[in-house]
Amino acid sequence: MNRAARPKKHFGQHFLHDADIIQRIVAAVAAQPGDALVEIGPGEGVLTLPLLRAAGALTAIELDRDLLEPLRARAATAGSLHLVNADVLKVDLGELATRQPLRIVGNLPYYISSPILFHCLEYAAHIRDMHFMLQQEVVERMAAAPGGKDYGRLSVMLQLACTVEPLLHVPARAFRPPPKVESAVVRLTPLPRAALPQVAPEALQQVVRMAFGQRRKTLGNTLRGVLNADDIRACGIDPQQRAERLAPADFVRLAQRFSATRATSAP
Repeated sequence: MNRAARPKKHFGQHFLHDADIIQRIVAAVAAQPGDALVEIGPGEGVLTLPLLRAAGALTAIELDRDLLEPLRARAATAGSLHLVNADVLKVDLGELATRQPLRIVGNLPYYISSPILFHCLEYAAHIRDMHFMLQQEVVERMAAAPGGKDYGRLSVMLQLACTVEPLLHVPARAFRPPPKVESAVVRLTPLPRAALPQVAPEALQQVVRMAFGQRRKTLGNTLRGVLNADDIRACGIDPQQRAERLAPADFVRLAQRFSATRATSAP
């Protein structure tokens, strides 16, 4: 008989146990034989096992070594499970995409969810889609439209790289122990190469980070030092605007202008 694992607070562990929610997530992923599935933080394997049965093989990245052998035992008859005992932030996801683009699934530790999202984005060219359980507030920020309080750096960077689809709400009681926040499942589908912004990634990251660094200030103030008011106007944007009013495409034009001005000023 398998004993339930004791959640470890320092790993941010909250184990999903609601059978209906589990079934709905598995249905949303709709894994097929041969899919290159990667699960981040499999925990007790409530998603791992049905996904493994559907696809035949799965790679699971788990930091907590105490969970590895129980999970290996549970999965013994379900399919081919490859366990990686590592911090996902240190895993080269590109090396896992040997046959075809990855399909990534995960109930992410909420305290490092944003770093994991940005880490995955670095390998977007190797990824077919991602299904993540996250804090409800984070999913709202990811999918937010310009003009609202939820719209920010995360919204812009993700929407320029992926289609963002919130799928379902998950109440706190669906976990053991229940977290202090509500959760949600979101699907991220990387955009095709032709639809990606034609701009240096580091320039885009810097402009977006600076623009949202002081939300109450205008672009003319937040971008001072990289773009002046005339540069901002040349992009068709009022320098008196705040970052939250701009569409993702506006940030691309600002970053392109930044790259161009930097190139012309270089010795």
